[in-house]
Order: sequence, then C-alpha cells, then structure tokens
Amino acid sequence: MKILDRYLIQQFSRNLALVMGALVAIYLLIDFFERVDNFTAVGLGVKVAAYYLLFKIPLIVEQLMPVSLLLAGIITLGILNRHHELMALKAGGLSVRRIARPLLLAAFFFTGLALINSQWLLPPTIKETNRIWYQEVNQQIPRGIERGDRIYYRGIEGIYSFARPQDIARGLQGFSLATLDRDFNLDRLLTAAEAHWEAGTWTLLDGQLQQRTAEAEMNYQTTMFSRKEIKLADNPADFFLAPHALAERPLSVLLTQALAETASPRRHEARLTLHQKISYIFLGLPLLLIGMPLLLALHQGRGRDLALAIPISCIVAFAVWGLWSIGQSLAAAAHLTPLLASWLIHFSAGGLGLYFLSRQDA
Repeated sequence: MKILDRYLIQQFSRNLALVMGALVAIYLLIDFFERVDNFTAVGLGVKVAAYYLLFKIPLIVEQLMPVSLLLAGIITLGILNRHHELMALKAGGLSVRRIARPLLLAAFFFTGLALINSQWLLPPTIKETNRIWYQEVNQQIPRGIERGDRIYYRGIEGIYSFARPQDIARGLQGFSLATLDRDFNLDRLLTAAEAHWEAGTWTLLDGQLQQRTAEAEMNYQTTMFSRKEIKLADNPADFFLAPHALAERPLSVLLTQALAETASPRRHEARLTLHQKISYIFLGLPLLLIGMPLLLALHQGRGRDLALAIPISCIVAFAVWGLWSIGQSLAAAAHLTPLLASWLIHFSAGGLGLYFLSRQDA
C-alpha cells in the first residue's frame, strides 16, 4: 500500500471514529433522558437504564454507520482541500477518482465490520435490550417462543404447539394443546394433524383427545376423531412473536429462511428483512460516492469552509434514506420486489456519484 493510501485511510478512520463517537454520545444522551423516567417508574433505577443503553450501542452503531461514513469522507476531503493538500495532489497528476479510492476502500472495510456486527454481536445484544424494555420496564411477558420449526405458546387454555406456518390461511400443522393441573400434571392432551380457526371456533382434523379419567389417578381415555369443532379462549393472532423479536434473528438465519424452496409468506418476510438489513448497512457507500463530488463542487463555488458542506451532506443523506425507506414500504406492500426496493437507490446514487467524480477530473 502506498504512503498516500495509508495517509488517507488513517485520516478517514480517525474522522470516522470522531464522528461515530460524537453521534453515539448524542444518541445515548437523548435516549437516556427520554427513557429514564420509564425505568424509575417501575423501580429499576439509573443503573439498569445505563446497562440497557450499554447493550444498545451495537444497534446504534449500525443505525449511524451510513451517515458516519458520509461525514467522515466529507471531513477528510474538506480538511485536505482546506490545507491545499488536495490541490497539490491534483497538481501532481492524481485524479479525484484516484484520491477517492482509498476512502472508498476504507468505507467498504468498515461496512464489512458492520456486517459482522449485524451477524454476531447485534442479535444477542438486541435480545437483551428487548428483554429489559418489554419485560422489565413495560411488564410485557412473552408467552410465545420459537424453537427450530415449531412455535410454543402458553395461553389461557394451556400450552399450544404447532409447526411454524408457511401460510396462516392454510391452518396450523402438527397442532397440539396440553392442559396442566395445579401440580403441573398433564390433564388433557389434544392433538391434530391440522387446525383451523374461524369466527371463534377451532376445527381440528385427524387427531385425538387424551383426557384424564380421574383427578387422583394418572389414567387417560383416548378418543380418536377425523373432525372436531371446539371453542378455545385463544386464537392464532395471539401465538406469533412480537414484531420487535424479528430483529433478533442473525443474518445467517434470515438467509436460510430466504433460500427456502417453497414459496411462502415466511420466505418473503425473510427475504424482505435480509435485503433491508444488508442494503441499509451498505447505504454508506453510495452516500459517500455522491457526497465527495458535492463537497468539491461546494468548495469550488463557496470556498473551503465545511460549515456549509456538512449540513448539505446531511440533507442529501436524509433524502437518500427517505427514498430507500419508500422502497421498503413498497416492498412490504408487494408493489416492488425486495431486491429492487433495497438496492435501486444504491446503484442510482452510486452511479450518479461516479459520474460527478469523473466530471471533477474534466
């Protein structure tokens, strides 16, 4: 690696650390004062709030990485231009694209670190923050869990279990309901190959009912049935994981679900979430590509002051993020494919940035 490349990468990394540190500190400060009353209201105190915010840092870093890469690149180029280093490099025969290359390589490296964070560090930490916020602070005790390809739910009637449905409209496969007595002994076991719920009534197909004959005994009477209608206090809407629990899945799990051979809402959901997560992490690269020529154009017309370049760069970042968010909404409504909705803005903004960079050398 050439001395120039090392110098630019070092400057970019230093500025990225400063920008990220400042933004994370501001984020934590605002979040602390916004949520501390919720913690103290349930008697948890400031210590638990600090513990919660500590585990939230990986999520904050992921959220701030794109704009931090943009600002780090803007500041690095801005300082070079202000100290006339950029002019000297261009006078020495180096193009703007050649000068920008190490900055893009550094941005790509830190984007890779963000991917590693999303795969291994983020899932356990976001699971812990969700546990603190939803269970300890808001007293929302989860009744449903997912293990492998099955869902287990503790409802009013007992403990439900069934295969993770590909399409809820087709019913629940491998359905079972276990009812326990006060001593946690099995009182009733209801199983069925398939279960449907409609208008408050469960319809069970090809199953059996095991009912204890006497409370003091552990004898059971088994009744087979091909079709059985029964009213239960629980309905399928109660069974599934809260939306915030979906964020706890690592990228590898989402990839496995997205590559499933059978088309289903679950596969579509996994593909949408996977493209959404990865494309957001990579959003910093097109932002940097479009931000660098914007900075140089501003410096040519307005001087070398960063006071104007930084807020305009933030406006550009917000506009690109807004277009990306619109694409995600269209994909969720099935108006666009997850691939097109997530990556179109990257190629559009990136191509535009490369074009403007080449214009700087004209």
